[in-house]
Amino acid sequence: MCGINGIISSKISSEKRSGAVQAMNKKLAHRGPDADGMWNDDACTLGHRRLSIIDLSASGKQPMESFDGRYIIVYNGELYNFK
Repeated sequence: MCGINGIISSKISSEKRSGAVQAMNKKLAHRGPDADGMWNDDACTLGHRRLSIIDLSASGKQPMESFDGRYIIVYNGELYNFK
């Protein structure tokens, strides 16, 4: 099972949030040893540890961004009835 984490706060600097999320990603390494990712903006930092089971390609890398960059998502990745 993947691991997700993040911090939402405009009062904490982007650098501090990034450092904290990287530390959380390290702590979650046992939940997703296959890859890790992070996304950051002015008020939000999202982190993800990936456990690849079905889709082993890089297209499953998270956090995921919409084509226009408007939406960002990080999630467990379990999609039931996906076929």
